Amino acid sequence: MQTSIYSALFGAMSNEHRVSISANNLANVNTTGFKRDTCAFEDTFVKFAHDYVVDAKPFIRDKNMFPKPRLMARPRLSEEVIDMAQGSLQKTDNSLDVAIRGDGFFKVQKDGGEFYTRNGVFTLSPEGNLITEQGYPVLAAGGPVLIPPRAEVTIDEGGFIRANDQELAQLDYVQAVDPRTVKKEGENLYSIEGEVVPGTGDILQGYIEKSNVEVINEMVAMIESQRSFEMYQKMITSTDDLDTKVIQKVGQTT
Repeated sequence: MQTSIYSALFGAMSNEHRVSISANNLANVNTTGFKRDTCAFEDTFVKFAHDYVVDAKPFIRDKNMFPKPRLMARPRLSEEVIDMAQGSLQKTDNSLDVAIRGDGFFKVQKDGGEFYTRNGVFTLSPEGNLITEQGYPVLAAGGPVLIPPRAEVTIDEGGFIRANDQELAQLDYVQAVDPRTVKKEGENLYSIEGEVVPGTGDILQGYIEKSNVEVINEMVAMIESQRSFEMYQKMITSTDDLDTKVIQKVGQTT
């Protein structure tokens, strides 16, 4: 009976993780530029020694020399990935708001390191530097961008920043060659462990990109995960009851 308990245990743990992922997605439904997380399952097969043997019979009437393969499957989370699908664009008419239509990230500086974000809600520091909502400098041409006081700022589709028609710098706008190397680091920031290349999308001034979380779909996924978790709980309880009965029956004397 232990095999069924282990299978149910891993299934319950996997669905508990799915619930946590859906809950985090729903919590960030109004976070600008947020990308939802998703996960996938796969079966982990436990193979016996004779499962690896190929029983080739020269004649139809030959008997099988080995027993039939017995494969036991246990559910596992195979991977957790970031859904980089485009979020809807919302017009704000704020000259410091920018959105990416397509693939890519803005580059920002935090604690001396470089990170990436899709959140284009920018503002100015007291010194006039272009910064994120969290106060991190936005990088352009490899460094911070200083905006002159009371200047009229324009940002074109290529990311070139102009103040009163004077070109200042081009936003550092990149994308990962391998999307699997993109990792979330909190505060709506990402790190990229692999190679990066210039972004291929367009930058739109006066817009922000909303979260790509669909509330209804996420709620359905959460309910499905909760029902699966309850099913595995019942499976564990039923298996434990059967084990108890077997022990009691074996322990009885006639």
